[in-house]
Amino acid sequence: MNLDDAISQLRDRLERHPPERFPVQHATAQFHLGQALLQSGDADQAVAALRASLRWFPEALEAERAKVLNLLGAALRTTGTLDAAAACFTEAAQRFAVRGLTAERGAAVFNLGLVRRDVGDARAAVDAFAQARELFAGGPLAPQGTAALHHGTALLEAGDVDGAAAALQQALDLAKRVAEREAVGAAANALGLAQLAAQRPREAVDAFGLAVAAHPRSVRPGEFAMAKANLALAYEATDDVARARLAARQALAVDQPPDAVRAQAEAILERLGPASGSALLAVLDTAPADQWPSTVRDELVRWAAAPAVERRGEAAAWITGLFSRPDRTEELAEAWLRGLVELPPGDLDAVVVAALQAGDDVDPAAAERVRSVTARMMAVFPVPQLLRLRDRF
Repeated sequence: MNLDDAISQLRDRLERHPPERFPVQHATAQFHLGQALLQSGDADQAVAALRASLRWFPEALEAERAKVLNLLGAALRTTGTLDAAAACFTEAAQRFAVRGLTAERGAAVFNLGLVRRDVGDARAAVDAFAQARELFAGGPLAPQGTAALHHGTALLEAGDVDGAAAALQQALDLAKRVAEREAVGAAANALGLAQLAAQRPREAVDAFGLAVAAHPRSVRPGEFAMAKANLALAYEATDDVARARLAARQALAVDQPPDAVRAQAEAILERLGPASGSALLAVLDTAPADQWPSTVRDELVRWAAAPAVERRGEAAAWITGLFSRPDRTEELAEAWLRGLVELPPGDLDAVVVAALQAGDDVDPAAAERVRSVTARMMAVFPVPQLLRLRDRF
């Protein structure tokens, strides 16, 4: 059943249960109507329904009134009525405490922490999230991880970088146990920021690397771009210019990256200055061989998304750089081809065309040498991949 049908049925139920005769049934229907309206994006109407629900639930139904208050707080927060939302969450927590409903009380206190962050009161948010973590302890792992994530972020905003790192590490550990990739990515990205603030850039690189892996470019491009831009910042802090440049470029290659991400990545590239030679080869020169596949794949995805002129320039720099590395030409060419065959057909064609055109832009000896090595390395691939590559070239 879709939300519109659910809302229609709930309105019919309200008419069949006038509040003067059926106060509890009417209040219950108003609660569910408010929930459905909030899910549909109509927060103002949700507030009206939830206030009506609160009006008709008897005081003796402590737990039910607390649930309404908690949801009403969420609706009021959505409308920006933050003081009223905080009051609802506070009262809901108190009522849940009276009934001994620890997990529900934790949810209300957590929601109160969100409001404290909304109004910029980082210390009050820290206290609320810390209390929520205590109340969630021993329960399901997902709420524990979410509370730890927000607690750590609030600690970071309050200037306690070591406390933030500890909380965010726990959030990351819990997210891994739950096996929720999006939660892993959020916790890892926040942990990376805490490590940067604590002037531990190498630890930040590890954390942002996890965040990138947890946010596939094709599934969550905005989060991928953010993690890549933050990774570039961490690499810059370790004086790893080549990797910082590559990560910043890849952050910008996402379709319509968030404004903050674009500004950060562009600022990094401006500080680093223009590259001399192939940025990809500069990274592969110092990377262990087991890191080559992911490094090449991510960069070829960027090539495919880049304007044709830039793509051709990258291919020319690759050919020239490969020619100047005679002792590693074959293994580097193979790594490039392995990244190439993982591209979708349209992207594969775009990169191959750029590579073929780039042969006219470089020293003829370099072009012939790289062409010969690339053709020879195709032979190591299984027949379907070999035929696909040969057809394109």
